[in-house]
Amino acid sequence: MMFFVPLIVAGIVLLLLWLGWRFFLGGAQLQVERATIATPTDLACEPVDIPAVDAPPSRRLSGAGGVFAWMKAWPVGMLLPMLALPLVAAVVAITLHFGGYHKDPQFVPGEYAHGNQIRQALLEEKLVPPPPLPPSAFVDAVAEKPQLALDKADRDWARMDPAFVQDVLRVMERMKARGFPMVLLEGYRSAERQNKLAGGSTKVTQAKGGESKHQYGLAADLAPVRSGKVVISERDPWAMQAYNALGEEAQAAGLTWGGVWSFRDYGHIERAGSLRALLVQRNKK
Repeated sequence: MMFFVPLIVAGIVLLLLWLGWRFFLGGAQLQVERATIATPTDLACEPVDIPAVDAPPSRRLSGAGGVFAWMKAWPVGMLLPMLALPLVAAVVAITLHFGGYHKDPQFVPGEYAHGNQIRQALLEEKLVPPPPLPPSAFVDAVAEKPQLALDKADRDWARMDPAFVQDVLRVMERMKARGFPMVLLEGYRSAERQNKLAGGSTKVTQAKGGESKHQYGLAADLAPVRSGKVVISERDPWAMQAYNALGEEAQAAGLTWGGVWSFRDYGHIERAGSLRALLVQRNKK
């Protein structure tokens, strides 16, 4: 149907042009030619004064006067183009309406980018954190890196930012699909624990208390699980494959991966952006 609409509009426009030429411009020109033919052109003849009142109508028609005379003589002909104009306007309006050309996608409800993000967030299924692993699953990891004091780490998902928790759980789902099930080593971290980790004999982190996103629930340390045991050794080839996959999935989700820092932290992921900007954004909510 939309294919024939432009043809109909073009046909109506051509009809209007023909009517205008036939009855307006062409009619006026024809009246002028008739008046010219009826006017004596023999210079040898003596001019005869004929009162303008008694002159035939055809001799008084010239230029624009012919047009006005035609308008009085053909009132129905004038109505044709005038009636066709609303028809053209109606066809154009219908074309724009069904074609959606009168809408600006940036302002159509539910179609602009921010609306899509809100709707997607509302429709997405809320993921539930997996059940915690028994303490025995962390024995090897605690022995591997005692400076981390993983036996004192906080793994309570409820103390982390809810939106960030959903991001982490989605990353963990994709990691599991790739054959690398992950576990939360540490989420929220107090300022006191942060200072201990930063001031120990073995450097664990460069951030002091209040400078890490762990204190605000916006960072998480993950580790792969193999045969029910947490593996954090970077010398393990399988564990390093898992960490590299974690970096790919985290960056694809818009998160920051600690494996790209100068101080490598392969199991660390956090919300992207400066801590100050994130806190300002949180306070506005």
